[in-house]
Amino acid sequence: MKKTFEFEKLGCAHCASKMETAIRKIDGVSSASINYIMKKLTIEAEDAVFDEVLSKAVKACKKIEPDCKIVL
Repeated sequence: MKKTFEFEKLGCAHCASKMETAIRKIDGVSSASINYIMKKLTIEAEDAVFDEVLSKAVKACKKIEPDCKIVL
């Protein structure tokens, strides 16, 4: 399954890069990319674990940039 989500309050491109790297390290993630300009996150993972992967991605992003929010 591949889904795209929007960011709110994504502060800088460096933080976006750090978030992308952290999300790619989550077990079950096939691919992940963040477009800083468009404020979009695209995650690809298996259907069976997608919700768990998304939850971990949200936590990883909050850890890097606490004010940032992924619009689910």
